[in-house]
Amino acid sequence: MVRPLDDSTGNEETRSVSKRILIVDDDPVQRRLLKAAAEKAGYEVELANEGRSALARLVEPDHELAAVVLDLMMPEMGGLEVLERLSAVGSTIPVVVQTGQGGIETVVKAMRAGAFDFVVKPVSPERLTLALGNALKAARITSSQIPSPRHVGFNGIVAASPAMERVISLGKRAAASTIPVVLEGESGVGKEMIAHAIQSESIRRNKPFVTVNCGAIPENLVESILFGHEKGAFTGATERHAGKFTEADGGTLFLDEVGELPLEIQVKLLRAVQMGEIETVGSRMPRKVDIRLISATNKDLIEEVKAGRFREDLYYRLNVFPIHVPALRKRKEDIPQLVRHFTERFAGAIGGKRIRSIAPDAMALLTAHDWPGNIRELENAIHRAIVLCDGETLTADLFPQIAAQIPGYKLDGLEAGDETQAVSLQAPQGPGLAQREEAAHADPTADPVLAEPSFPVDTGMPAVNAVTPEGEVRRLAEVEEELIRFALSFYRGQMSEVARRLGIGRSTLYRKLKDYAINPDDPDQEAA
Repeated sequence: MVRPLDDSTGNEETRSVSKRILIVDDDPVQRRLLKAAAEKAGYEVELANEGRSALARLVEPDHELAAVVLDLMMPEMGGLEVLERLSAVGSTIPVVVQTGQGGIETVVKAMRAGAFDFVVKPVSPERLTLALGNALKAARITSSQIPSPRHVGFNGIVAASPAMERVISLGKRAAASTIPVVLEGESGVGKEMIAHAIQSESIRRNKPFVTVNCGAIPENLVESILFGHEKGAFTGATERHAGKFTEADGGTLFLDEVGELPLEIQVKLLRAVQMGEIETVGSRMPRKVDIRLISATNKDLIEEVKAGRFREDLYYRLNVFPIHVPALRKRKEDIPQLVRHFTERFAGAIGGKRIRSIAPDAMALLTAHDWPGNIRELENAIHRAIVLCDGETLTADLFPQIAAQIPGYKLDGLEAGDETQAVSLQAPQGPGLAQREEAAHADPTADPVLAEPSFPVDTGMPAVNAVTPEGEVRRLAEVEEELIRFALSFYRGQMSEVARRLGIGRSTLYRKLKDYAINPDDPDQEAA
């Protein structure tokens, strides 16, 4: 779910964001090249040679990293797994992925997993600088957001569908009691926001709200993090740690992905729920705690119980008041409202940024997508589009990672020699993202997207007429000339795309342009 807008957006000049980035690549030569290019552009650089150490650095609470350059193909833990784990813990750090193999499918997977941008090896310093600059804009937006949603009630939840109205109704009933609640639903549907709303409309609204992502905690540390430990309780315990239950005493404890808890920890959790007391590691006496417990899971806990991975007695203790939060694809009525909400929020976070509208084709594209990453994926897509948008309208070409999965849209293939080394969306709405980013790099004030297409997407009749007014078949040369003019206008003079779509080589295309006296900059002119 989402939070209401904050009217005070601030001034971009008064905000600061770290220029420290993390470069993750198992190739030492690539690391050196990327480090040199980034430092020349003014960035502070940290290096990691594999995914596990990079992930450990990125989940640190105060890492002060503004962006990541992440290689997708690495041994043991690859870039895709790092992205998925960052998404699971709710990380908002923008990630620029780089790939030298795997093709467009790998890139699309990375974008779906939450990547902000991508580059192809060997990346030019100019392309890397452009990608990092956009990533820092994204980091600046994130740092300017409302710091805490914990006082936002159900009125702050953006929803229009009957399914979400039922969720809100159940949530309000749950808020009126201290009954244990389980929020069920896929990752990214907004379970934590529902938990915050329940807390904010309950009698514990001014008490602590403590979140624990059970799936992100190393198994050997789960007990200590949940229940705390005494000084000297184990090797490395140099000081006493209170634990999340103690931190939440008097308030609400939100256990996200509770189905990931190890079985031995589930026993202690059951005692805490039943008896209202916890056993701190290394302590001889149990401690009483007063908490409101809200759990969340993206798993079917009944199936987990049948498989022996979740205790049946704990299931019945937690699942007193279940609330199922439906996936975004099952409540598409919410998508337009969420799109407008995120657009206003992210645009307002950049001083002087004015996004006045969303193009109908862009809204249709976003509504057609099934959003496997749910609201989190939608939020990230809008976030990225706002950073890259130079005009006043969000257009479909700003969502290449979404368009790649919708029939009727196409992404250009990736070639290492491509100057822009970026995804290029080829659709009637206008120039692709690659051309847009290239133009923006050359002229930041340029806005090549806002021009209307020369031909409608669907005219309801053939674009080129093969029959004369007298009912005779037209000469082949006449039809060919008209088709070339149409293709030039339709693809806005992008010669490679025109040649590819017509099934001819570029040299053949240029020869035919000369034969038919067609000016590629003005294909609609009369033949000489």
